[in-house]
Amino acid sequence: MTDVPRLETERLVLRGHRFSDFEPMAQHWESPRTRHIGGPLDRREAWRDFSTDCAQWTLRGFGMWILEETSSGETAGWVGFFYPDHYKEPELGWILFEAFEGRGLAYEAALAAREYGSAQWDIKQPPSFIDIDNHRSVALAKRLGATLESTQEKDRGSYFVYRHPAPGGRP
Repeated sequence: MTDVPRLETERLVLRGHRFSDFEPMAQHWESPRTRHIGGPLDRREAWRDFSTDCAQWTLRGFGMWILEETSSGETAGWVGFFYPDHYKEPELGWILFEAFEGRGLAYEAALAAREYGSAQWDIKQPPSFIDIDNHRSVALAKRLGATLESTQEKDRGSYFVYRHPAPGGRP
């Protein structure tokens, strides 16, 4: 995907999807660790998710970036904006593969995505929808300066809506 902006942080490249990213994503989706984000998914469902993320760039002009760790070149997860038809506004979301957790990479990526989204696409105070049992994502939202706006119900349980600060409202 050549029309996806490429962002670089201290330790990551945020870039468009490549076919080679599907395998690590499919493996991630098979894990019970994905229960907070709608998983586990089988390979076919993982392909649908992967394809949806790719399509958003064409349909919405923004979407989710792949995270590539600069030092290893490995796919580390994804971050960016998710805006399916049934959402009222774009969500800022992040997923980091287990091997890359605990080093601040999700924070680094989410902050870069949020700043770019604000400056380039006028996404000023996006929400993050977080399963109430996903304590790591709740902690990250708070570290990013997001505040709890509400608790909602969905078909698979409850989730928090965290609202990110306006531009310049860095933590």
